[in-house]
Amino acid sequence: MLFKLFWIFTRVAFFSWGGGPASLALMQREVTHAGWVNSSEFADAVAISNALPGPIAPQVSAYIGYKMAGVPGAIMAVTGTVLPTTLLMLIMIAYFFNIKDSPAVKSMLRAVRPVVVGFLLWTAYDMSVSVFAAKKLGWTAALSAGWDKILIVLGAFVLLTFTRVHPIFLIAGAAVLGFIAYR
Repeated sequence: MLFKLFWIFTRVAFFSWGGGPASLALMQREVTHAGWVNSSEFADAVAISNALPGPIAPQVSAYIGYKMAGVPGAIMAVTGTVLPTTLLMLIMIAYFFNIKDSPAVKSMLRAVRPVVVGFLLWTAYDMSVSVFAAKKLGWTAALSAGWDKILIVLGAFVLLTFTRVHPIFLIAGAAVLGFIAYR
């Protein structure tokens, strides 16, 4: 199991473009396909990781690794998430300034960046299915029953888009709201 954890998270790290949040879509697909977590558990891992300081991908991988194999599993999952691409980055940094303005590199990134946006949209969609219980209720009933969650989603989006409020205040505020409203 430890090697499987390392290998899957290494694959996710090597085939994710756009940083930690962009890797979540591929990570979710890999770990749910492996049967390690379901979409709801993955959404919980992302929510907990967003509430903590630091990069999200290693935190989500630690959550899943711990679920599968305790502390050694968390260590292997985080190692798979961080170590291989960090080593690759150290090697690439030596060449980066020689290739960053290359037309080939620029053209490849021009096509890859929209795919990353698609990954993020898919992750948001898949998490919303879980958050709103859309599989169980159907979208119409889920959105009707989850009007309060829609207001939270819209409020967070508006605040992040149109103000300079730090995301940690939104997370802390949502935690307080949840503690008060959903107990």
